[in-house]
Amino acid sequence: MKRSTKFAVGAAAAISLGIAIAAFAQPESVGPGMMMQGMGGSMGPPMMMHRMHPGVDGASGGPMGGPMAGRMQHADASFGDDMQLVHAMLFNHDKIKRTVTNMPDGIRTVTESEDPQVAQAIKAHVASMERRLGKGKEFNLFSPTIPVLFENRDKIKTAVTTTEKGSIVTQTSSDSKVVAALQTHASEVSELARDGMVAMMRAARANMMSRTAR
Repeated sequence: MKRSTKFAVGAAAAISLGIAIAAFAQPESVGPGMMMQGMGGSMGPPMMMHRMHPGVDGASGGPMGGPMAGRMQHADASFGDDMQLVHAMLFNHDKIKRTVTNMPDGIRTVTESEDPQVAQAIKAHVASMERRLGKGKEFNLFSPTIPVLFENRDKIKTAVTTTEKGSIVTQTSSDSKVVAALQTHASEVSELARDGMVAMMRAARANMMSRTAR
């Protein structure tokens, strides 16, 4: 690819990334009928009703298609609910406490919050992701490890314990490649829990740069 073409693609990607992040971080910019207020009024900024139907590898199909979709696949009716939960947790990341224990065959994570509404969001998110993994319905924004986990879902054993404040998840595998992906993804989630939208934007930027460099 010629340098001028690379520059044009990179500029377009940067603009698209900015629009996508702005839409996610400031949902008030979306038109009527696509909004709902935070849970109980204490879950931060209003949350988008993300009705997306992107195809494989980010084909645009709704307000958050294209770059924001990353590798989101198997769009379905529950995508909106799952995005609302992610949005709520990102904007309340400072209320989340998360610990990860790496084991020889996998991980054990404890994700909890003293805030009852954030705790409920954690529980709902974990339950939904467990169902998605079991059914092979990928939910992904910018994680390079999620596709590996879904492609090898039959090699993963998952145990979820719901606590008063959140969830404890243990995932194991006899495949070393899958174990590495589990541990890397756990680290990615911990980064999101620690830094919230800042971490999301870092992941978005890294994802976009990776796509435009191809």
